[in-house]
Amino acid sequence: MQKNHLLLALLATVGATSVMAQSSVTLYGRVNTSVERQKAGDVTTTGMFNNASRIGFKGVEDLGGGLKAGFQLEAGFASDTGAGTDWPGLASGTGINFGRQSEVNLSGGFGMVRLGNFVPESYYATADFVSMHNHDTGSSSDALYYDPVWFGGLGTKNKVGYRSPSLGGLVIDAAVSLHEKGDLYVGNTVVGKLPEKNGFDLAANYNLGALALGAGYSYVNSNYQLGLRAAYTFGQFTVGGYYQRNKDDNQLVPGGAGTRNNFRLAGMYTMGASEFHVNLGHANKWSNVADSAATQWTLGYNYNLSKRTKVYGYYTRVNNSAAIAYKASKLGDDFSSFAVGVRHNF
Repeated sequence: MQKNHLLLALLATVGATSVMAQSSVTLYGRVNTSVERQKAGDVTTTGMFNNASRIGFKGVEDLGGGLKAGFQLEAGFASDTGAGTDWPGLASGTGINFGRQSEVNLSGGFGMVRLGNFVPESYYATADFVSMHNHDTGSSSDALYYDPVWFGGLGTKNKVGYRSPSLGGLVIDAAVSLHEKGDLYVGNTVVGKLPEKNGFDLAANYNLGALALGAGYSYVNSNYQLGLRAAYTFGQFTVGGYYQRNKDDNQLVPGGAGTRNNFRLAGMYTMGASEFHVNLGHANKWSNVADSAATQWTLGYNYNLSKRTKVYGYYTRVNNSAAIAYKASKLGDDFSSFAVGVRHNF
């Protein structure tokens, strides 16, 4: 009897070990903090600022037969205070939450099916890809990019998504944002209901080695954005850019802001552990809003202490026309910042 009990215990141990070997969970994150001298209009502020710091967990389980189950949970936090950070589409002041990402997925030879909350792939395929100096975070982040689904009330939540397998270097993503007749928040105040319209997001990335191409499209309730992107690396140089076309029928101003064109160019030169960056963007005026054009530019320097840690500095500026306020609180005010910081990935 004791031998049988011992045999059962050994079998249970082997079985548990086998199951554990088929699953994995990874803790990851980024802490990115800067000290800055910012100016918006006539107001100057010197302080410490968070730059999209986050902590996350992701895991995968091998189900056999080429099928895998996975999940990813990611929470933003303010590295300068330790508090949780707000996220578009969620009520503010909710503390640490998984608003940045919370999804479960199934993947295999067919690609990946995703359910939950995640950033639009159209953004990663265009604007984020060319913001090389600080990963499109903080005061130098792209102020001119606009997504009517993400920023128009639906946020990043309640999505059904699909990612194709790589087709000769081409990967396609598609997602539907379900409106669910939810509340529309400004801060933590309910100001109305979300449009009873689903949002749609499409993205394509085509990797040709030194040349990388991308495209993104999002649409909700007659509002859309379409972006095209290219990046090329030759030697120590990387250059990239994107073009975005927007149409606003009913989100930004009563009757719609109309259409506009937005573009951005970026360049990076690497020399040993050093990176030198330049970034220039311009948004034409909205067709129904006079004096609504703006220009943004950034000069930056990064020094890589390791593969995961870098120190950096940059100067960024946004020049707003009289009827627009990108990165400013008052129409027509310009914005600028001189920053030095440390970023560590784990």
